[in-house]
Amino acid sequence: MSAAVPIPARAMAEIGIESRPGHLIRRCHQIAVALFLDHCAASDLTPMQYALLKAAARHPGADQITLAGHAAIDRSNAARLAAGLEARGLLRRAVDPADRRARRLTLTMAGAALLGDAEAAVQAVQDDLLAPLAAEERVIFLAALRKIADHHNHASRAPLLPPRPPNTGRMSSGIKGRRVLF
Repeated sequence: MSAAVPIPARAMAEIGIESRPGHLIRRCHQIAVALFLDHCAASDLTPMQYALLKAAARHPGADQITLAGHAAIDRSNAARLAAGLEARGLLRRAVDPADRRARRLTLTMAGAALLGDAEAAVQAVQDDLLAPLAAEERVIFLAALRKIADHHNHASRAPLLPPRPPNTGRMSSGIKGRRVLF
């Protein structure tokens, strides 16, 4: 792994805010959310709702906190989102018999159907977002984003949990290899 080469303070001071990485990432996030809401209006889903439903589909019966980690959503937002999705009939929350404080989440048939219906719109969001980039640039851009997200995952208020490894009978608690659902 190569060592980070900092931008000299004087050069950074001369860069306008509109060209700083954090500002550009924030703007791209705003654009991604706007595109998502536009394309997915028929599904009436937000990106975080979609991520939580996707996590529930990939990890049926997992507890709410674990699913929040798989969707990179903080616990309090996940609880609020899960309650709203349950009210819409898209998720089922059940008390965990082993820990009455925990809630196990299961995607309902309506939730699975909505996810299926939303997939084309979600793909259109990705395509629109990356439209200015050539195919080779997309690969490089996504690899750079992944590298940044993986490197700083520990600093997030809602770090992304690693994907579940194939069932080997052992649990993994590592942080490397996390994947974004949106």
